[in-house]
Formats: sequence, C-alpha cells, structure tokens
Amino acid sequence: MQNDDEKVEESTEADDVESLKSALEEEKAKTERYLANWQRTQADFENYKKRVEQERSDTVKFSNMALTVDLLPVLDDFRRAFESLPADLAGLTWVEGIRLIYRKLQAVLEAQGLAEIKSVGKEFDPALHEAVTQVDGEEGKVVDEVQKGYTLHGRVIRPALVVVGKGRSRGNEQAGGAED
Repeated sequence: MQNDDEKVEESTEADDVESLKSALEEEKAKTERYLANWQRTQADFENYKKRVEQERSDTVKFSNMALTVDLLPVLDDFRRAFESLPADLAGLTWVEGIRLIYRKLQAVLEAQGLAEIKSVGKEFDPALHEAVTQVDGEEGKVVDEVQKGYTLHGRVIRPALVVVGKGRSRGNEQAGGAED
C-alpha cells in the first residue's frame, strides 16, 4: 500500500509541477504582453510629446501670420508709389526718408521669417505662382510678375501673380523660319 501511496503522491506532485509550469508560462506570456503594451504606450507618449512640441513651435512661428498678411498690401503700396514717383521728386530727402521706412518695415518682416518668392525667369510652379495671363515667351517660364508672392518660414502665405510664357505663336514661328 505504501507503494500505491507513493505513486499517487508522485502523480500528484507531477500534476502540481505541470500545473505550476503551465501557470508560469501563462504568467510569462502575460508579462511579455504587459511589457509590449507598456513599450508601445511609452512610444506613443514620446510621439505625442514630439507632436505637441512641434505644434507649439509652429504656433509661435506662425502666430504673427495674420498681421504679416495684413501688412503685405502696405509693402505693395510702397513699391508702387516708388515705381510711379516722378523723377523730380525722387531725390528729395523726405522721399528718401519714406524709402528708409519702407526698407525698415521690409527688414522687420524678413526678421520674422518673411521671404519674397523669386519668380521672373523661373519655371512656373503652381505651388508658388498664380498665373494671371500667358504671353509669347519661353514656354512654362515666368515672364513677368504682376504682384510679389511671399513665404513665411517656408510656407506660402501669398502666391506670386505672374505672367507665363506660352511658347512662340504661329505667326512668330513662320516669321522666324523665313529668316533662317
């Protein structure tokens, strides 16, 4: 009988060991899941922090965008005034004073991240330019600028209004061919 008791006891111990091993495996799997979830959550939180910091940086960078956009017509008006200024007034000191004010305003806006879009002679880019008309000229190239465009920290806030070349007209091609 003692032999039977030992077998039962060994069997019970073996069952206990097996159940403990299985419980241990389950706990290990659970631990790995928890660790993976924790790592994923930590990565999500780091991404969240980076996104919030980027948004905060953009907010600071572009906080004056509305004011800058509102000042662009003033720059345009100054530019048009200087272009239409009669030659006899161009050398007067008060005109030079106004020109200095214009340059100072331009410098302040540039210090805040404003940059002119260079257009004339460049390829037409719909992300930077808005075509107002086409004329004879090199196809796809900006021939003239009607209104300056601007970027603020690399983001277009006003596209340049431009005249785009459409290639040579038929009449010009035939006239050009006759000269050869």
